[in-house]
Amino acid sequence: MTHSELIFSNNLVNEFKTCTQLQYNGKLNIKSSKGSQWTFYYRLGRIVWATGGTHPFRRWRRQMAQNCPQIDVDKLQLRLQDVAIDYWDYRILEIFHKKQKIQREQIQSIAENTIAELLFDLAMQGNFASISCNRSQEVILEAPISFTSAEMSVKHMQDSWKIWSEAGLANFSPDLAPVLRRPEQLQQIVSPSVYKNFVNLINGKLTLRDLAVKMKQSVLPLTRSLLPYILKGIIELVEIPDMPLVVMEGNNKPITAQPKKSIAPLVACVDDSPQVCKMLEDIITSNGLRFIKIQDAVQALPTLIQDKPDLIFLDLIMPVASGYEICTQLRRISAFANTPVIILTGSDGLLDRVRAKVVGSTDFITKPVVPDKVISIVRKYLPTASISIDKSQPNLEVCK
Repeated sequence: MTHSELIFSNNLVNEFKTCTQLQYNGKLNIKSSKGSQWTFYYRLGRIVWATGGTHPFRRWRRQMAQNCPQIDVDKLQLRLQDVAIDYWDYRILEIFHKKQKIQREQIQSIAENTIAELLFDLAMQGNFASISCNRSQEVILEAPISFTSAEMSVKHMQDSWKIWSEAGLANFSPDLAPVLRRPEQLQQIVSPSVYKNFVNLINGKLTLRDLAVKMKQSVLPLTRSLLPYILKGIIELVEIPDMPLVVMEGNNKPITAQPKKSIAPLVACVDDSPQVCKMLEDIITSNGLRFIKIQDAVQALPTLIQDKPDLIFLDLIMPVASGYEICTQLRRISAFANTPVIILTGSDGLLDRVRAKVVGSTDFITKPVVPDKVISIVRKYLPTASISIDKSQPNLEVCK
């Protein structure tokens, strides 16, 4: 069982079940230590809508293209206030339904797909980050058009995530965009027609999910078909921005609606000790920064490449790959040429310090980990981060 499955079975599944049993009305807010947020809207114990994630506008565009192809979303005359609320996408669907532009069945399909996509993303983030949740009744959707069983949705998510992981895709988010990096190498191993399709479609402008919709196929077989080229470095998966809608200001001037996005720096910890990771997570997140933990040294590089943290705490002694080896490989990647890498070790020997410097580490922290040491390092190497030592944080020590 993967870490994400454990999280869902032990924590979030219970929360979803509780909301169902209580016939809850309101929001279930979920947040990861990496800064991502999701909101599930409940009515009488069933999920009626969900928002959040990496690309809310791209997701809505995909759902409209699949379920309501008769509506050109780029020609909609939306006002700024129409997209100012968190559930703007649901509100627009309500308006379309009242104007008889779309049917209830179309909304039901969009709702089910949206909920499934966000649950999948939640499972993926849960693989590398801690998840917390809380309930709030400040917003209750009064006249929901669709109702979705939380139990069935979570079961579907677990099945989907299992298949995705077993296909070797656990480290690849479907919200990443494929871009062709070595066209000349690709040209040597595929037919001219296939090469032409690659050049036209693999351009870094469409995420894997966008591409799947464009090609009218599921994202799983599409990504699986690209995996050999990704592993060879012919194709790279990169982060791309959302694709906001154009809305009108009060003076009828068109502007681009921007999704809410966290700008807090991301701090990573690569350490096989759960205690060290938890201690660092408490210190980092309590000071308003985002955090990601990586306890498997084998997964360190692909995860760091995907998430691109602003600062990395790296354990020196781990099974399979040492901190020296990981740091050496990181410094060979241009994206990490200047990223602060802080070595964590239980030894304060001069030899360790010298060797850590040789492989490219930025600084050195000896265990046990304590808040003032960590905050001092973060303040030193992330000067733009507004942080301070949380006086309510107990000065606990964790030593591997």
